[in-house]
Amino acid sequence: MAAEPSSTRQTPLLEGEGSASRPGPRDAFRLARRKWRAGERIDMSALARELGINRVTLYRWVGSRDQLLVAVIWNLASHVLERADSLVKQSGAERVIQIVTRFIEKVIAHHGMQIWLTNEGESAMRLLTRHDAGFQPQLVAWLERLLHEEVDAGRLDLPADVHEVAYVLEQLIESYVYLYPITGEQPEARRAEPILRMLLR
Repeated sequence: MAAEPSSTRQTPLLEGEGSASRPGPRDAFRLARRKWRAGERIDMSALARELGINRVTLYRWVGSRDQLLVAVIWNLASHVLERADSLVKQSGAERVIQIVTRFIEKVIAHHGMQIWLTNEGESAMRLLTRHDAGFQPQLVAWLERLLHEEVDAGRLDLPADVHEVAYVLEQLIESYVYLYPITGEQPEARRAEPILRMLLR
């Protein structure tokens, strides 16, 4: 996971630029993202102090801590997905397989993600897997758009509803990314490839 993404649905707190003398919502987001990527816990009181604002202002800008975390993680995840898409040259099922595998690989290897899952496993998995938390539907929607591109171009034939296939792909991603917190087994992205081929053949 890396720097600025090309797109993200949760953007309101990204639109409020501060000034040279006063921070704004975007500054709060950037600071939270930097801390999360470094493996630091996102503490709202500490974040407010570092920005030189009060907690009420911070919550007005970014919503709850959970909302801020989801915005940070989707921001980074969407960048990884777009980057993987730009690097993959294949089409059809192979394009989907390579993008999803690269995404799993990057997430598994990401320092901030592993620290977060280790230190806040239960709440982290809740934010990543519950539909109402916001992250999961955005990932499903991104995968659904990817599948539609290939299906509509005649490069991929799916015998099932595209949205349902996207949901299954998201569930597969979950099963590998959260393997260690759930079972203690070390995940390996390439193990997902044969399963993806079986789903998309």
